[in-house]
Amino acid sequence: MRHRRFAPFIAIAAVVVLGTVTAGRQVVEIRLRGHYYPEPATVRMTVAVEPQEKNRLLRIEADSDAMYRATEVELAGENDKRLHTVEFRNLAAGEYQLRAEVLSATGVLGQATQQLVVTSGLNK
Repeated sequence: MRHRRFAPFIAIAAVVVLGTVTAGRQVVEIRLRGHYYPEPATVRMTVAVEPQEKNRLLRIEADSDAMYRATEVELAGENDKRLHTVEFRNLAAGEYQLRAEVLSATGVLGQATQQLVVTSGLNK
């Protein structure tokens, strides 16, 4: 009988936690046409951003041990487009972590990451 008394609170807590996780995943997504590229790599990606009033900035980074690239795109909140195309050119060989962040005026609203490998063009 005591467990039934707490059941509504547990159900509400589960919905809040799951809703937050789901919303966080839907804010931004990185879409690639492959995960392996030859050096010097030109990597073109589509970044999907769920339009929301608080969206102010999209930051995209490519980070490896030897190289770092980043670019930023200003967002116009809920009136902005959903898909953004970004291109990083001349990436050197290495393992990269791609990161896309959507920021508001006060902090990060969502983040997506993906791995990418640029292989050396040396064939001996």
